[in-house]
Amino acid sequence: MSSAAPLIELFSSLQGEGVLAGYRQIFIRLPGCNLDCAYCDTAIEAPPSCRVERTPGSGEFQGIPQPVTLPTVLEIVHRWCMQLPNAHHSISITGGEPLLQADLLARWLPELNILLPIHLETNGTLPVPLSRLIEHLDFISMDIKLPTAAATPALWDEHRRFLEIARERDVSVKVVVGPLTSDQDLLAAAQLVAGQDDEIPFIIQPVTDRDGRVAVAAGRLLHLQALVSRTLADVRVLPQLHRFLEVL
Repeated sequence: MSSAAPLIELFSSLQGEGVLAGYRQIFIRLPGCNLDCAYCDTAIEAPPSCRVERTPGSGEFQGIPQPVTLPTVLEIVHRWCMQLPNAHHSISITGGEPLLQADLLARWLPELNILLPIHLETNGTLPVPLSRLIEHLDFISMDIKLPTAAATPALWDEHRRFLEIARERDVSVKVVVGPLTSDQDLLAAAQLVAGQDDEIPFIIQPVTDRDGRVAVAAGRLLHLQALVSRTLADVRVLPQLHRFLEVL
């Protein structure tokens, strides 16, 4: 089986979302997604060549040929860790939806995990691939997609099965909210999480407009936080930090 795959990009930056916001990570972005969320701002198609930072955090990229091999990725990650000792908290496996490439990750993650802890960013809808990879993960940031925000079909059953597996690791839940998000949708997400563990961190993330402004009024965000706090112990409102810092 091949240990090479097309990648979108590989770079070093600050995590901008969820409970690990502010930590520096090495990001490995995989292509493809099984959803089409209304607020998605991420390219999910693999380019002709993978974008790789010339030096970690420089924001200057070079292209390397596709598909990218595991030895190439390991060499880059190892080199960056040597150049910046202790700077990186973890490796973020992101997308798109990384779990669409579970076969590849089953081969890559054990090797990458030797270098740094592994943080999976996922839409939380693919429990079967997660069960194959759970032993190689340290942190999981899973989305719960609200129909009145993402404009996707209701995915409550998929999210519930996913969280049942994800809670074996350090898991947090992120819920993106927009101007049209209903209280009922957010409460349903909170109750789903409470059914597993009411102390799982629950992140309310307001949509960021294309001009960089938060698209949900402060009063509305405070209302939503208070609403969910009746059900869960750890409820936070966190915007996309990287958008404000203007980092990758």
